[in-house]
Amino acid sequence: MNETRMRRFLVTFPVAAGAVAALAPWRALADTYPSKPLRMVVPFPAGGPTDIVARPLAKQLGDAIRQQVYIDNRGGAGGGIGATTVAAATPDGYTLLMGTVGTSAINPALYKKLGYDPVADFTPIATVASAPVAVVANAATGIVSLEDLVSKAKAQPDKLTYGSAGNGTPGHLAGAMFCAGAGIKLRHIPYKGSAPAVTDLLGGQIQVMFDPLQSVLPHLQSGKLTILGVTSRQRATAVPNVPTVAEATIPDFEMTAWWAVYGPARMPPDVTKRLVDEIQHVVTSPEFERALGNLGVQPLNVPLAQLQREETAKWGAAVRTSGLTQE
Repeated sequence: MNETRMRRFLVTFPVAAGAVAALAPWRALADTYPSKPLRMVVPFPAGGPTDIVARPLAKQLGDAIRQQVYIDNRGGAGGGIGATTVAAATPDGYTLLMGTVGTSAINPALYKKLGYDPVADFTPIATVASAPVAVVANAATGIVSLEDLVSKAKAQPDKLTYGSAGNGTPGHLAGAMFCAGAGIKLRHIPYKGSAPAVTDLLGGQIQVMFDPLQSVLPHLQSGKLTILGVTSRQRATAVPNVPTVAEATIPDFEMTAWWAVYGPARMPPDVTKRLVDEIQHVVTSPEFERALGNLGVQPLNVPLAQLQREETAKWGAAVRTSGLTQE
């Protein structure tokens, strides 16, 4: 369009002209993005499962876009503090959230008051990784399989105890759904994190535990813990001989922890697409899989918006089954 025709277009279509002007800053941003370091908010303390997933992603994403991607740990309120921080950030692509199954699918049903809307306040970018919840027992119990656990629980309703990293965690809710699906009663003992729960499991204070696989793997070789099953749809590569819950006891059972990257709502489409492409390239690379290690955490590359819808329904049902609410 030459200059004369452009002037006529702007006079004839002032609304369109305004729209073009409004889009101009975003187009300029997309043309130069990224021109400075990116911040990736991890809504849990350093050293935890989410941090372990975020750091190799940040390093490899930074190498790809030739800008530093630095980690900002903002723990608290089940991930709510970090999520709220990102929801309120400028939607320019420079602040990202390492979201989790908790922040994006569990918290909406769990918390009476949530400081953010998991859908309306974010731009979904890309999935990153997933990990099954493992069902493990203290070896001294003599429980050696999921079938054995169900049989013993039916013989002694509400006597066997299972621990988790805390109320509303994937382990707690997977345990609640397992009990509902198997028609058994296990008494839940919540802990403040995986480490103290595993300590008590090793010591025999609790008999069974539901927890993400990576936290219990180191204790299997000692022979003190017996792994009974995993909650993923497919067997975990870290323990390929261990059956899934769906195989052994409850058909179609699947509950996994997962991680995904989000930005604030209303991010520029071109910037969003750049991040989607770059993150998917990292996640599908052999280098990223190696960086995660052989601890049961696996790269995940599926449509994020669809995953979140399905998982919100599934974990919402788990929260209602547990009867748990948090302020």
